[in-house]
Amino acid sequence: MSQSEPVLPESTVAQIERANASGRMPVVFIHGLWLLPSSWDRWAALFEENGYAPVLPGWPDDPETVEEAKAHPEVFANKTIGQVADHFGAVISRLTTKPAVIGHSFGGLLTNIIAGRGLAAVSVAISPAPFRGVLPLPISALRASAPVLGNPANRHRAVPLTFEQFHYAFANAVSEEEAKELYETYAVPAPGAPLFQAATANINPWTEAKVDTDSPDRGPLLIIGGERDHTVPKAISSAVYRQQKDNPGVTEFVEIPGRGHAITIDNGWREVAQTSLEFVRRFA
Repeated sequence: MSQSEPVLPESTVAQIERANASGRMPVVFIHGLWLLPSSWDRWAALFEENGYAPVLPGWPDDPETVEEAKAHPEVFANKTIGQVADHFGAVISRLTTKPAVIGHSFGGLLTNIIAGRGLAAVSVAISPAPFRGVLPLPISALRASAPVLGNPANRHRAVPLTFEQFHYAFANAVSEEEAKELYETYAVPAPGAPLFQAATANINPWTEAKVDTDSPDRGPLLIIGGERDHTVPKAISSAVYRQQKDNPGVTEFVEIPGRGHAITIDNGWREVAQTSLEFVRRFA
């Protein structure tokens, strides 16, 4: 864990205080690469309508807006999985009630890590990035990550996606018109380091891309995959499930037909959010 308590943005502190004051169960949303917390805004509204207190922290130093992120991409560089996991652990430590945790992509990997630390009452990992022990490397996943992994110098850089790269990695299951709208609305640069960490997890025994899948305090976990996801295809999401299924907590896997990696932000977001909400309700 980090040696010093991180300084959280005022907006995150306000959400934590609001959640604590509400008496409701908090739901912490964790975004993945190339997105910001605002990608969860519709989810937060849905969960609030259903009696939960949403908390949408960013990764360390996340800009407040997509426009700001595009103007200052350098702020994303050199964020590692361990650093970000500790950051979310610090957020959760300030909540008076153990939260539900929902994450997408690398946020799904972080959700697995947080759950393994016993910090979540119930968790949903959507299209989760792989961790140590998850072996499949499908061609589509390699192609989706090539804009970062194709240049070793990107480990220390912030890397934006072109529209064509975003279309393949995120928005292959929607129309080109919607893909362009999603790109303009949500896409921001992302740190390269986490992708390199995940890519080398199975050959690096000291990797930060590891999950305590045996933790008796993990709690119930739902893994959601998209049938047409290029970035985290079923071979990966089902391998994550196999790593987790022997945990003493409930572990379930759902595949959403016809959906790509933009599963949390595209026109079908509500189906995925409702599936997540129903799982959280069962255990919280």
